[in-house]
Amino acid sequence: MPWQLLRLRTTPDQAEEFEQRLLTAGATSVTLADAEDQPVFQIEPGATPLWDSVQLSALFDADADLQPLLRELQQRPGSDPADESAIIVESVPDQDWEKAWMDRFHPLQFGTRLWICPSWLEPPDPDAVNILLDPGLAFGTGTHPTTALCLEWLEQQDLSERLVIDYGCGSGVLAIAAALLGAGAVLAVDNDPQAIQACTANRDANGLDAERLACYLPEQFPPGSAGLPADVLIANILAGPLEQLAPHFAELVRPGGDLVLSGILPDQAELLLARYEHWFDMQAPVERDQWTRLSGTRRYS
Repeated sequence: MPWQLLRLRTTPDQAEEFEQRLLTAGATSVTLADAEDQPVFQIEPGATPLWDSVQLSALFDADADLQPLLRELQQRPGSDPADESAIIVESVPDQDWEKAWMDRFHPLQFGTRLWICPSWLEPPDPDAVNILLDPGLAFGTGTHPTTALCLEWLEQQDLSERLVIDYGCGSGVLAIAAALLGAGAVLAVDNDPQAIQACTANRDANGLDAERLACYLPEQFPPGSAGLPADVLIANILAGPLEQLAPHFAELVRPGGDLVLSGILPDQAELLLARYEHWFDMQAPVERDQWTRLSGTRRYS
């Protein structure tokens, strides 16, 4: 049976109200998405930031009468009756929605020996370093350029018996990669409890234990038994926190240890390089798809 798909463009302050109105009118589901291709970064743990222009997509049964709802929506405050793109109704065929969602994800390769694979697919190379990771609440599935830049750096390193910190761990993909690539121990840190939950679940799914990969909120870190300073610190967050955390990161990395920073826009790289050069010998930035990775070595003095 086909469905009716209603698309409504609105503002973030009206999005919740319209979402409830669509559900009350009988929508089977309502999805919020970006209507203008605008990046949004989550700053506060648990926050749900929205875009300046939000598109709500609501699924209704094929036989649902949407005319009363459409008249109501067209008369909402601030609406422009002449703007035909603000509200669109179209017919969509029925399908296995779970399968359609799963079909969007496929194994990703980083370097020559590292793969990220959804749990429902067989790894393409059973002898490679394979991370089992499903999309979830926390950031980090390997598809974003900032994550890919960090994974490629890790894949090229000899991490044998090294102590690694993943600061801003999100899903834990970088921490898990470091552990599976041979790190002796990995400390994962994030200020979002959902990220800690996701990192712990993904750690367990990849056969790692808390001795090999431990997860912490910032107020719990560093634990007294961590054996710091670390050999490697990797942080895939945002330029603002990276700038603020520079002195702390300098304390967490041993002389001769490695620092990797990502989540940086190209025009933010120069400021961060100058900031970290107080403690680290920084290398030339590496860019991919309008994102930048910085790396450096902790100086001995």
